[in-house]
Amino acid sequence: VKGKGRKERMVPLGAHALTAIRRYLEMLEGDPRFNGHVHGEARPLFLNKHGKRLSSRSVRRKLDKYLKQVGLDPSISPHTLRHSFATHLLDNGADLRSVQELLGHQSLSTTQVYTHVSTQRTQEAYDDAHPRAEAG
Repeated sequence: VKGKGRKERMVPLGAHALTAIRRYLEMLEGDPRFNGHVHGEARPLFLNKHGKRLSSRSVRRKLDKYLKQVGLDPSISPHTLRHSFATHLLDNGADLRSVQELLGHQSLSTTQVYTHVSTQRTQEAYDDAHPRAEAG
């Protein structure tokens, strides 16, 4: 993955994501936009109809289209998905440093923003479930 500042980093993919990417690539087999490399660099995975890398605006438009198709909240954004990813990792025990790497944050303090949500959820779970918990 190339992030901000064109920094490259490796990100793990789960089985469902790999299956979806394989299907996508099979659909595009033979499409000249995906043939070979350009200037020694691998081509971007997701291209627009002109064979160029998708812009962030195009990603947003595609997400909006699919959210509408399946009846989900139209306010969901790529950033919402990224935030949910980080929060789920932390809520399920991932360490902050690993989440920092996965998100590509240079500074751990940037990643720590997500711990507030996780701490809040922990408090809510305690307040809801513990018989002696007092709200506040």
